[in-house]
Amino acid sequence: MPANLIDGKEYATRLRVGIAKEVERLKKLHDLKPGLAVLLVGNDPASEIYVRNKGIHTKEAGMESLEFRLPAETPEKELLAKIDDLNKDPNVNGILVQLPIPSHMSQQRVIETILPEKDVDGLHPINVGYLVSGLDGFVPCTPKGATMLIKNSIKDLTGKNAVIIGRSNLVGKPMAQLLLKEHCTVTICHSRTDNLQKVCLSADILVAAVGRPEMVKADWIKPGSVVIDVGVNRIPAPEKGEGKNKLVGDVEFEKAREIADAITPVPGGVGPMTIACLLLNTLHAFCVQNGFEKPDIRV
Repeated sequence: MPANLIDGKEYATRLRVGIAKEVERLKKLHDLKPGLAVLLVGNDPASEIYVRNKGIHTKEAGMESLEFRLPAETPEKELLAKIDDLNKDPNVNGILVQLPIPSHMSQQRVIETILPEKDVDGLHPINVGYLVSGLDGFVPCTPKGATMLIKNSIKDLTGKNAVIIGRSNLVGKPMAQLLLKEHCTVTICHSRTDNLQKVCLSADILVAAVGRPEMVKADWIKPGSVVIDVGVNRIPAPEKGEGKNKLVGDVEFEKAREIADAITPVPGGVGPMTIACLLLNTLHAFCVQNGFEKPDIRV
């Protein structure tokens, strides 16, 4: 029997509706609304799409959307000065610099310039430290959204074996910390892990975030497991016509869904949750900065 499809698009829609209702409630009470600033350096096509979508969803949630586009040749000090201005602006509650940035800039220096309390991407070392210590800080949006989808599929994660393929600061490492917090037994793997197939076969929860198209084969998957595919890879699709492409994940989807109990599709799985969780982080930043109680939005 084919696996249940984990509909991240539908879940994210419901989450954004809940966020918008809370934003409207707070606006009526305090005549204030959250503000999110997004900075894009250069004109990378994929980044342009992400920034545009973030702006659309931010406005739909009733928040203030501020977008700043800088040329690729912008000096690093100019970007850092802009971030510093936004740090000082009380109407800006969240700051996000769209990655990647040009090679002449230090990504880490840019991340560390954002105030931790406005770091809605959850990448500042202080927020990373909070996560590792089990304290309340901002969590990167993609693993946060993936964890929500897992918890919606498995009601009690206690004792489950979770295997994560990928060790990035953006997904793999924070994903491991979030699942540890849910009392899973967590193994982090990567493309160079020995006997990777054997390790994956032990997983009740398998998270693929390695960035290799359909790397995870069906015979790597434990029957009845939950598979979360974070990968977004563009590959040629000659069946659609010459020069056409299609999106696939890191998992061999069609065959894997015959074995797993539940699986996220690509597109329509984890992806939509990323922007929804960015809005949620921005709402929480707004509440903390203004001394309001953080809302508990249930989906």
